[in-house]
Amino acid sequence: MSSRDQFTSKIGFILAAAGSSIGLGAIWKFPYMAGTNGGSVFILLFILCTFFIGLPVLIAEFMIGRRGQKDAVTSFKEQAPGKPWYLIGWGGMIIAGLILSFYSVVGGWILSYLGRSLTFHFNSSNGNYADLFSNIISSPFEAVIVQGLFMLLTVVIVSAGIKGGIEKTSTWMMPLLFIFFIVLVIRSLTLDGAMEGVKFMFVPDWSYLNAETFLKALGQAFFSLSVGIAVMITYASYLSKSEKIGNSAINVASMNIIISLLAGLVIFPAVFALGYTPDQGPGLVFIILPAVFEQLPLGGLFLTIFFVLLLFATVTSSISMLEIVVAIAIGDKPEKRKKIAWIGGIIIFIVGIPSALSFGILSDVKILDRSIFDFVDFLTNNIGMPIGALLISIFAGYYYTKDISRKELASSSLMFNIWYILIRYVSPIAIVIIFIQGILPLFK
Repeated sequence: MSSRDQFTSKIGFILAAAGSSIGLGAIWKFPYMAGTNGGSVFILLFILCTFFIGLPVLIAEFMIGRRGQKDAVTSFKEQAPGKPWYLIGWGGMIIAGLILSFYSVVGGWILSYLGRSLTFHFNSSNGNYADLFSNIISSPFEAVIVQGLFMLLTVVIVSAGIKGGIEKTSTWMMPLLFIFFIVLVIRSLTLDGAMEGVKFMFVPDWSYLNAETFLKALGQAFFSLSVGIAVMITYASYLSKSEKIGNSAINVASMNIIISLLAGLVIFPAVFALGYTPDQGPGLVFIILPAVFEQLPLGGLFLTIFFVLLLFATVTSSISMLEIVVAIAIGDKPEKRKKIAWIGGIIIFIVGIPSALSFGILSDVKILDRSIFDFVDFLTNNIGMPIGALLISIFAGYYYTKDISRKELASSSLMFNIWYILIRYVSPIAIVIIFIQGILPLFK
Protein backbone atom coordinates (compact mmCIF):
# COMPACT_ATOMS: atom_id res chain seq x y z
CA MET A 1 0.00 0.00 0.00
CA SER A 2 1.34 3.43 -0.96
CA SER A 3 1.71 6.14 1.65
CA ARG A 4 -1.17 8.57 1.85
CA ASP A 5 -0.68 12.10 0.58
CA GLN A 6 -0.79 14.95 3.12
CA PHE A 7 -0.74 18.72 3.23
CA THR A 8 2.82 19.87 3.79
CA SER A 9 1.88 22.78 6.05
CA LYS A 10 -0.92 24.16 8.17
CA ILE A 11 -1.14 27.27 5.99
CA GLY A 12 -1.50 25.05 2.90
CA PHE A 13 -4.42 23.25 4.55
CA ILE A 14 -6.08 26.50 5.67
CA LEU A 15 -5.76 28.06 2.20
CA ALA A 16 -7.14 24.91 0.53
CA ALA A 17 -10.06 24.68 2.99
CA ALA A 18 -10.72 28.41 2.68
CA GLY A 19 -10.56 28.06 -1.10
CA SER A 20 -13.21 25.37 -0.92
CA SER A 21 -15.61 27.65 0.95
CA ILE A 22 -14.68 30.86 -0.89
CA GLY A 23 -16.34 30.22 -4.21
CA LEU A 24 -19.38 31.50 -6.03
CA GLY A 25 -21.14 31.69 -2.66
CA ALA A 26 -18.85 34.47 -1.45
CA ILE A 27 -18.28 36.44 -4.65
CA TRP A 28 -21.42 35.83 -6.72
CA LYS A 29 -24.21 34.92 -4.28
CA PHE A 30 -23.25 37.02 -1.23
CA PRO A 31 -23.39 40.41 -3.02
CA TYR A 32 -26.77 39.80 -4.60
CA MET A 33 -28.21 38.30 -1.40
CA ALA A 34 -26.98 41.32 0.58
CA GLY A 35 -28.19 43.64 -2.17
CA THR A 36 -31.73 42.26 -2.13
CA ASN A 37 -31.98 41.99 1.67
CA GLY A 38 -31.05 45.45 2.90
CA GLY A 39 -27.26 45.25 2.98
CA SER A 40 -25.92 45.98 6.47
CA VAL A 41 -28.41 44.03 8.60
CA PHE A 42 -28.10 40.98 6.35
CA ILE A 43 -24.29 41.23 6.57
CA LEU A 44 -24.35 41.49 10.38
CA LEU A 45 -26.62 38.45 10.67
CA PHE A 46 -24.46 36.57 8.14
CA ILE A 47 -21.33 37.14 10.26
CA LEU A 48 -23.06 36.05 13.48
CA CYS A 49 -24.55 32.95 11.83
CA THR A 50 -21.18 31.99 10.32
CA PHE A 51 -19.45 31.95 13.71
CA PHE A 52 -22.22 30.55 15.90
CA ILE A 53 -23.92 28.05 13.56
CA GLY A 54 -21.68 27.25 10.58
CA LEU A 55 -18.33 27.22 12.39
CA PRO A 56 -19.27 24.47 14.92
CA VAL A 57 -20.21 22.14 12.04
CA LEU A 58 -16.98 23.03 10.22
CA ILE A 59 -15.00 22.13 13.36
CA ALA A 60 -16.95 18.85 13.57
CA GLU A 61 -15.98 17.96 9.98
CA PHE A 62 -12.33 18.81 10.67
CA MET A 63 -12.47 16.65 13.81
CA ILE A 64 -13.95 13.62 12.04
CA GLY A 65 -11.55 13.88 9.10
CA ARG A 66 -8.34 14.38 11.02
CA ARG A 67 -9.22 11.65 13.52
CA GLY A 68 -9.97 9.19 10.73
CA GLN A 69 -7.02 9.99 8.42
CA LYS A 70 -9.01 8.26 5.66
CA ASP A 71 -11.62 9.13 3.06
CA ALA A 72 -15.07 10.11 4.37
CA VAL A 73 -16.64 6.65 3.99
CA THR A 74 -13.75 4.75 5.61
CA SER A 75 -13.43 7.35 8.40
CA PHE A 76 -17.01 6.74 9.50
CA LYS A 77 -16.70 2.96 9.08
CA GLU A 78 -13.63 2.83 11.33
CA GLN A 79 -14.90 5.32 13.91
CA ALA A 80 -18.39 3.80 14.08
CA PRO A 81 -17.94 0.11 13.14
CA GLY A 82 -21.11 -1.75 12.32
CA LYS A 83 -23.16 1.46 12.23
CA PRO A 84 -24.65 3.15 9.13
CA TRP A 85 -22.87 6.49 9.73
CA TYR A 86 -20.62 5.76 6.72
CA LEU A 87 -23.63 6.62 4.53
CA ILE A 88 -22.80 10.26 5.30
CA GLY A 89 -19.64 9.79 3.25
CA TRP A 90 -21.44 8.21 0.30
CA GLY A 91 -24.16 10.85 0.46
CA GLY A 92 -21.56 13.62 0.57
CA MET A 93 -19.81 12.18 -2.48
CA ILE A 94 -23.06 12.05 -4.49
CA ILE A 95 -24.14 15.57 -3.45
CA ALA A 96 -20.65 16.99 -4.15
CA GLY A 97 -20.67 15.40 -7.60
CA LEU A 98 -24.12 16.82 -8.36
CA ILE A 99 -23.09 20.27 -7.12
CA LEU A 100 -19.99 20.17 -9.32
CA SER A 101 -22.13 19.12 -12.30
CA PHE A 102 -23.97 22.47 -12.30
CA TYR A 103 -21.18 24.46 -10.63
CA SER A 104 -19.00 23.66 -13.65
CA VAL A 105 -21.69 25.22 -15.85
CA VAL A 106 -21.30 28.54 -14.00
CA GLY A 107 -17.52 28.06 -14.11
CA GLY A 108 -17.91 27.81 -17.87
CA TRP A 109 -19.85 31.09 -18.00
CA ILE A 110 -16.96 32.73 -16.12
CA LEU A 111 -14.50 31.35 -18.69
CA SER A 112 -16.71 32.77 -21.46
CA TYR A 113 -16.70 36.21 -19.85
CA LEU A 114 -12.97 36.07 -19.13
CA GLY A 115 -12.23 35.03 -22.72
CA ARG A 116 -14.30 37.91 -24.09
CA SER A 117 -12.64 40.32 -21.67
CA LEU A 118 -9.12 39.21 -22.62
CA THR A 119 -9.89 39.47 -26.34
CA PHE A 120 -11.74 42.80 -26.04
CA HIS A 121 -15.00 41.31 -27.33
CA PHE A 122 -17.10 42.98 -24.65
CA ASN A 123 -17.20 46.06 -26.88
CA SER A 124 -19.31 44.18 -29.43
CA SER A 125 -22.14 43.85 -26.91
CA ASN A 126 -22.85 47.60 -27.19
CA GLY A 127 -23.54 47.72 -23.47
CA ASN A 128 -26.43 45.25 -23.67
CA TYR A 129 -25.06 42.80 -21.14
CA ALA A 130 -28.44 41.17 -20.42
CA ASP A 131 -28.58 39.99 -24.05
CA LEU A 132 -24.91 38.95 -23.93
CA PHE A 133 -25.50 36.83 -20.82
CA SER A 134 -28.63 35.32 -22.35
CA ASN A 135 -26.76 34.45 -25.56
CA ILE A 136 -23.91 32.78 -23.63
CA ILE A 137 -26.08 30.58 -21.43
CA SER A 138 -28.53 29.65 -24.21
CA SER A 139 -25.93 28.69 -26.83
CA PRO A 140 -25.70 24.86 -26.69
CA PHE A 141 -22.26 24.70 -28.28
CA GLU A 142 -20.64 27.41 -26.15
CA ALA A 143 -22.31 26.32 -22.89
CA VAL A 144 -21.09 22.72 -23.19
CA ILE A 145 -17.61 23.58 -24.51
CA VAL A 146 -16.80 26.02 -21.70
CA GLN A 147 -18.29 23.67 -19.10
CA GLY A 148 -15.94 20.99 -20.45
CA LEU A 149 -12.94 23.35 -20.30
CA PHE A 150 -13.72 24.21 -16.69
CA MET A 151 -13.98 20.51 -15.77
CA LEU A 152 -10.72 19.85 -17.61
CA LEU A 153 -8.97 22.48 -15.46
CA THR A 154 -10.46 20.94 -12.30
CA VAL A 155 -9.41 17.41 -13.26
CA VAL A 156 -5.83 18.42 -14.11
CA ILE A 157 -5.36 20.03 -10.67
CA VAL A 158 -6.93 17.16 -8.67
CA SER A 159 -5.08 14.48 -10.63
CA ALA A 160 -1.77 16.08 -9.53
CA GLY A 161 -2.52 15.17 -5.90
CA ILE A 162 -2.76 17.00 -2.58
CA LYS A 163 0.75 18.52 -2.46
CA GLY A 164 1.37 18.95 -6.18
CA GLY A 165 -2.17 19.88 -7.20
CA ILE A 166 -4.63 21.12 -4.58
CA GLU A 167 -2.20 22.64 -2.05
CA LYS A 168 0.07 24.15 -4.71
CA THR A 169 -2.87 25.69 -6.58
CA SER A 170 -4.49 27.06 -3.42
CA THR A 171 -1.29 28.57 -2.04
CA TRP A 172 -0.82 30.81 -5.07
CA MET A 173 -4.45 31.38 -6.08
CA MET A 174 -5.68 32.46 -2.64
CA PRO A 175 -3.02 35.17 -1.98
CA LEU A 176 -3.59 36.50 -5.52
CA LEU A 177 -7.31 36.51 -4.77
CA PHE A 178 -6.71 38.84 -1.81
CA ILE A 179 -4.28 41.08 -3.70
CA PHE A 180 -6.57 41.48 -6.72
CA PHE A 181 -9.51 42.17 -4.45
CA ILE A 182 -7.63 44.93 -2.63
CA VAL A 183 -6.81 46.55 -5.99
CA LEU A 184 -10.46 46.45 -7.05
CA VAL A 185 -11.70 47.70 -3.67
CA ILE A 186 -9.35 50.71 -3.85
CA ARG A 187 -10.57 51.48 -7.38
CA SER A 188 -14.21 51.17 -6.36
CA LEU A 189 -13.84 53.30 -3.23
CA THR A 190 -12.19 56.16 -5.15
CA LEU A 191 -15.30 56.72 -7.30
CA ASP A 192 -17.45 59.78 -6.66
CA GLY A 193 -20.46 58.69 -4.64
CA ALA A 194 -18.85 55.44 -3.51
CA MET A 195 -19.60 56.15 0.15
CA GLU A 196 -23.29 55.45 -0.47
CA GLY A 197 -22.31 51.86 -1.19
CA VAL A 198 -20.19 51.71 1.98
CA LYS A 199 -23.12 53.06 4.03
CA PHE A 200 -25.38 50.45 2.45
CA MET A 201 -23.01 47.76 3.74
CA PHE A 202 -22.17 49.09 7.19
CA VAL A 203 -24.87 51.51 8.40
CA PRO A 204 -27.77 49.34 9.62
CA ASP A 205 -31.28 49.79 8.29
CA TRP A 206 -33.10 48.07 11.12
CA SER A 207 -36.32 47.78 9.11
CA TYR A 208 -34.74 44.68 7.53
CA LEU A 209 -34.25 43.00 10.92
CA ASN A 210 -36.89 40.29 10.58
CA ALA A 211 -37.27 36.52 10.39
CA GLU A 212 -36.96 36.39 6.60
CA THR A 213 -33.63 38.26 6.56
CA PHE A 214 -32.35 36.06 9.39
CA LEU A 215 -33.23 32.86 7.55
CA LYS A 216 -31.57 34.04 4.34
CA ALA A 217 -28.43 35.12 6.24
CA LEU A 218 -28.41 31.78 8.05
CA GLY A 219 -28.63 29.88 4.77
CA GLN A 220 -25.89 32.00 3.18
CA ALA A 221 -23.55 31.53 6.17
CA PHE A 222 -24.17 27.83 6.28
CA PHE A 223 -23.73 27.04 2.61
CA SER A 224 -20.79 29.40 2.06
CA LEU A 225 -18.64 27.26 4.38
CA SER A 226 -19.07 24.11 2.23
CA VAL A 227 -20.26 22.04 5.19
CA GLY A 228 -22.62 19.11 4.91
CA ILE A 229 -21.04 17.26 1.97
CA ALA A 230 -17.97 15.84 3.78
CA VAL A 231 -15.57 17.95 1.70
CA MET A 232 -13.98 19.31 4.85
CA ILE A 233 -13.81 15.80 6.34
CA THR A 234 -11.84 14.80 3.25
CA TYR A 235 -9.46 17.78 3.44
CA ALA A 236 -8.89 17.34 7.19
CA SER A 237 -8.00 13.68 6.63
CA TYR A 238 -4.82 14.91 4.89
CA LEU A 239 -3.89 16.97 7.97
CA SER A 240 -1.30 15.84 10.50
CA LYS A 241 -2.77 14.86 13.88
CA SER A 242 -0.44 17.36 15.55
CA GLU A 243 -2.24 20.33 13.98
CA LYS A 244 -4.88 22.20 15.99
CA ILE A 245 -8.17 22.23 14.15
CA GLY A 246 -10.05 24.86 16.17
CA ASN A 247 -7.82 27.73 15.10
CA SER A 248 -7.74 26.45 11.51
CA ALA A 249 -11.55 26.42 11.37
CA ILE A 250 -11.75 29.96 12.77
CA ASN A 251 -9.22 31.10 10.14
CA VAL A 252 -11.25 29.50 7.33
CA ALA A 253 -14.52 31.06 8.55
CA SER A 254 -12.83 34.45 8.96
CA MET A 255 -11.31 34.36 5.47
CA ASN A 256 -14.72 33.48 4.03
CA ILE A 257 -16.27 36.51 5.73
CA ILE A 258 -13.41 38.81 4.66
CA ILE A 259 -13.66 37.77 1.00
CA SER A 260 -17.45 38.19 1.09
CA LEU A 261 -17.05 41.71 2.50
CA LEU A 262 -14.36 42.56 -0.05
CA ALA A 263 -16.69 41.38 -2.84
CA GLY A 264 -19.31 43.73 -1.45
CA LEU A 265 -16.80 46.59 -1.28
CA VAL A 266 -15.91 46.04 -4.94
CA ILE A 267 -19.50 45.91 -6.14
CA PHE A 268 -21.72 48.16 -4.01
CA PRO A 269 -19.68 51.41 -4.05
CA ALA A 270 -19.36 51.13 -7.85
CA VAL A 271 -23.05 50.27 -8.26
CA PHE A 272 -24.18 53.27 -6.20
CA ALA A 273 -21.58 55.64 -7.68
CA LEU A 274 -22.72 54.92 -11.23
CA GLY A 275 -26.44 55.17 -10.57
CA TYR A 276 -27.51 51.53 -10.35
CA THR A 277 -29.46 49.86 -7.54
CA PRO A 278 -28.07 46.96 -5.50
CA ASP A 279 -31.16 44.75 -5.68
CA GLN A 280 -30.42 43.26 -9.10
CA GLY A 281 -30.43 39.63 -7.96
CA PRO A 282 -28.32 36.87 -9.57
CA GLY A 283 -27.53 39.04 -12.60
CA LEU A 284 -25.56 41.51 -10.45
CA VAL A 285 -22.17 40.02 -11.38
CA PHE A 286 -22.84 38.95 -14.97
CA ILE A 287 -25.06 41.82 -16.18
CA ILE A 288 -24.72 44.87 -13.91
CA LEU A 289 -21.00 44.64 -13.09
CA PRO A 290 -19.76 44.73 -16.72
CA ALA A 291 -22.00 47.77 -17.30
CA VAL A 292 -20.49 49.41 -14.20
CA PHE A 293 -16.88 48.74 -15.24
CA GLU A 294 -17.62 49.93 -18.77
CA GLN A 295 -18.03 53.45 -17.39
CA LEU A 296 -14.68 53.50 -15.58
CA PRO A 297 -11.27 54.53 -16.90
CA LEU A 298 -9.37 51.28 -17.57
CA GLY A 299 -12.68 49.52 -16.88
CA GLY A 300 -11.80 46.65 -19.22
CA LEU A 301 -8.66 45.90 -17.20
CA PHE A 302 -10.53 45.94 -13.89
CA LEU A 303 -13.30 43.76 -15.31
CA THR A 304 -10.70 41.23 -16.49
CA ILE A 305 -9.13 41.21 -13.02
CA PHE A 306 -12.57 40.61 -11.47
CA PHE A 307 -13.31 37.60 -13.67
CA VAL A 308 -9.82 36.18 -13.00
CA LEU A 309 -10.71 36.49 -9.30
CA LEU A 310 -14.04 34.80 -9.82
CA LEU A 311 -12.35 31.99 -11.77
CA PHE A 312 -9.78 31.47 -8.99
CA ALA A 313 -12.51 31.27 -6.35
CA THR A 314 -14.62 28.91 -8.45
CA VAL A 315 -11.70 26.58 -9.20
CA THR A 316 -10.58 26.32 -5.56
CA SER A 317 -14.15 25.22 -4.74
CA SER A 318 -14.54 22.82 -7.66
CA ILE A 319 -11.32 20.93 -6.86
CA SER A 320 -12.58 20.24 -3.33
CA MET A 321 -15.81 18.75 -4.71
CA LEU A 322 -13.99 16.49 -7.14
CA GLU A 323 -11.49 15.54 -4.42
CA ILE A 324 -14.11 13.88 -2.18
CA VAL A 325 -15.21 11.74 -5.14
CA VAL A 326 -11.61 10.79 -5.93
CA ALA A 327 -10.65 10.16 -2.29
CA ILE A 328 -13.52 7.71 -1.73
CA ALA A 329 -13.00 5.95 -5.08
CA ILE A 330 -9.26 5.35 -4.64
CA GLY A 331 -9.45 4.30 -0.97
CA ASP A 332 -5.99 3.12 0.10
CA LYS A 333 -4.63 3.01 -3.46
CA PRO A 334 -3.42 6.56 -4.18
CA GLU A 335 -1.61 5.34 -7.30
CA LYS A 336 -5.07 5.28 -8.95
CA ARG A 337 -5.60 9.01 -8.40
CA LYS A 338 -5.01 10.20 -11.97
CA LYS A 339 -7.18 7.52 -13.53
CA ILE A 340 -10.04 8.06 -11.08
CA ALA A 341 -9.81 11.87 -11.36
CA TRP A 342 -10.27 11.63 -15.14
CA ILE A 343 -13.07 9.05 -14.92
CA GLY A 344 -14.86 11.02 -12.18
CA GLY A 345 -14.41 14.29 -14.04
CA ILE A 346 -15.80 12.87 -17.29
CA ILE A 347 -18.83 11.36 -15.54
CA ILE A 348 -19.59 14.63 -13.72
CA PHE A 349 -19.17 16.55 -16.99
CA ILE A 350 -21.69 14.26 -18.71
CA VAL A 351 -24.13 14.55 -15.79
CA GLY A 352 -23.80 18.35 -16.02
CA ILE A 353 -24.58 18.62 -19.74
CA PRO A 354 -28.38 18.78 -19.19
CA SER A 355 -27.82 21.65 -16.72
CA ALA A 356 -25.64 23.43 -19.30
CA LEU A 357 -28.39 23.05 -21.90
CA SER A 358 -31.26 23.97 -19.55
CA PHE A 359 -31.19 27.64 -20.63
CA GLY A 360 -31.23 26.74 -24.32
CA ILE A 361 -32.50 23.65 -26.13
CA LEU A 362 -33.70 22.02 -22.86
CA SER A 363 -35.32 25.18 -21.50
CA ASP A 364 -38.80 23.63 -21.82
CA VAL A 365 -37.85 20.61 -19.69
CA LYS A 366 -39.09 21.19 -16.15
CA ILE A 367 -38.77 19.14 -12.94
CA LEU A 368 -41.11 20.36 -10.19
CA ASP A 369 -41.57 23.55 -12.23
CA ARG A 370 -37.81 24.15 -12.29
CA SER A 371 -35.24 24.04 -15.06
CA ILE A 372 -32.80 21.13 -14.85
CA PHE A 373 -30.09 23.51 -13.58
CA ASP A 374 -32.36 24.97 -10.90
CA PHE A 375 -33.66 21.55 -9.85
CA VAL A 376 -30.15 20.14 -9.28
CA ASP A 377 -29.30 23.33 -7.38
CA PHE A 378 -32.46 22.95 -5.26
CA LEU A 379 -31.88 19.23 -4.63
CA THR A 380 -28.30 19.72 -3.40
CA ASN A 381 -28.53 23.04 -1.55
CA ASN A 382 -32.00 22.77 -0.01
CA ILE A 383 -32.12 19.03 0.72
CA GLY A 384 -28.75 17.26 0.42
CA MET A 385 -26.46 19.69 2.26
CA PRO A 386 -28.75 20.34 5.28
CA ILE A 387 -29.36 16.61 5.81
CA GLY A 388 -25.62 15.92 5.60
CA ALA A 389 -24.76 18.74 8.00
CA LEU A 390 -27.45 17.65 10.48
CA LEU A 391 -26.10 14.09 10.54
CA ILE A 392 -22.50 15.34 10.93
CA SER A 393 -23.49 17.60 13.85
CA ILE A 394 -25.37 14.71 15.52
CA PHE A 395 -22.41 12.35 15.02
CA ALA A 396 -19.90 14.81 16.50
CA GLY A 397 -22.25 16.06 19.22
CA TYR A 398 -23.79 12.78 20.36
CA TYR A 399 -21.94 9.74 18.99
CA TYR A 400 -18.51 10.99 20.03
CA THR A 401 -18.00 10.90 23.77
CA LYS A 402 -17.17 14.19 25.42
CA ASP A 403 -13.65 12.93 26.16
CA ILE A 404 -13.01 12.07 22.49
CA SER A 405 -14.24 15.48 21.37
CA ARG A 406 -12.17 17.30 23.99
CA LYS A 407 -9.04 15.38 22.98
CA GLU A 408 -9.59 16.00 19.26
CA LEU A 409 -10.35 19.69 19.61
CA ALA A 410 -7.39 20.18 22.01
CA SER A 411 -8.43 23.71 22.88
CA SER A 412 -9.12 25.74 26.00
CA SER A 413 -11.96 24.58 28.23
CA LEU A 414 -13.94 27.71 27.37
CA MET A 415 -13.69 27.17 23.61
CA PHE A 416 -14.51 23.48 23.93
CA ASN A 417 -17.57 24.13 26.12
CA ILE A 418 -18.89 26.77 23.71
CA TRP A 419 -18.39 24.43 20.74
CA TYR A 420 -20.00 21.52 22.60
CA ILE A 421 -23.16 23.49 23.39
CA LEU A 422 -23.38 24.88 19.85
CA ILE A 423 -22.87 21.53 18.08
CA ARG A 424 -25.37 19.68 20.29
CA TYR A 425 -28.15 22.24 20.50
CA VAL A 426 -27.77 25.39 18.39
CA SER A 427 -26.47 24.12 15.03
CA PRO A 428 -28.89 21.16 14.71
CA ILE A 429 -31.91 23.37 15.41
CA ALA A 430 -30.68 25.99 12.93
CA ILE A 431 -30.07 23.30 10.28
CA VAL A 432 -33.59 21.93 10.73
CA ILE A 433 -34.96 25.47 10.30
CA ILE A 434 -32.91 25.90 7.10
CA PHE A 435 -34.14 22.54 5.83
CA ILE A 436 -37.81 23.28 6.51
CA GLN A 437 -37.49 26.73 4.96
CA GLY A 438 -35.66 25.19 1.99
CA ILE A 439 -38.30 22.56 1.17
CA LEU A 440 -41.35 24.80 1.70
CA PRO A 441 -41.43 25.74 -2.03
CA LEU A 442 -42.27 22.09 -2.77
CA PHE A 443 -45.60 22.47 -1.00
CA LYS A 444 -46.70 25.73 -2.57
